[in-house]
Amino acid sequence: MNNNRTILISRHKAFTIIEFGAVLVIISLFVITFSPAMLKMADNAKTSIAIDEIEDIQINIDEFFKEKGRYPDSLEEVFGEVPLDEWGNPYQYLNLSTVKGKGKRRKDKNLVPINSDYDLYSMGPDGKSVSPLTASASKDDIVRGRNGAFIGIATDY
Repeated sequence: MNNNRTILISRHKAFTIIEFGAVLVIISLFVITFSPAMLKMADNAKTSIAIDEIEDIQINIDEFFKEKGRYPDSLEEVFGEVPLDEWGNPYQYLNLSTVKGKGKRRKDKNLVPINSDYDLYSMGPDGKSVSPLTASASKDDIVRGRNGAFIGIATDY
């Protein structure tokens, strides 16, 4: 009789296929439900880091200006090599004193340049950008505007 009891107890310790399937369904629902929110949090973190890095690059460019009396022609002149953003793309810089016309300058919805000294930005998650901030390729860019008074997502400018 003791042997039967041992066998009976060991059967109750095992998972059935139905229980295992139910656990998989619950885990799948959890992943499906929370994955978009977790991805959004990761994107927000990368955006915050890019904003901080643009602020740091701006400080370095402004120090370069104080020492040399001019803005650098490129980020290489300040850093030796162009820093990369959180998406692996190089930060973009344009010394506006060396630009003829308004073609390459970053522009707001009214096509007015957003800076008068230099443009500095990340092309954002998609790695694409064009001059107007309202263009679909530029909406996710992290930009410096109003000569440094604004640093944030292009759609917020």
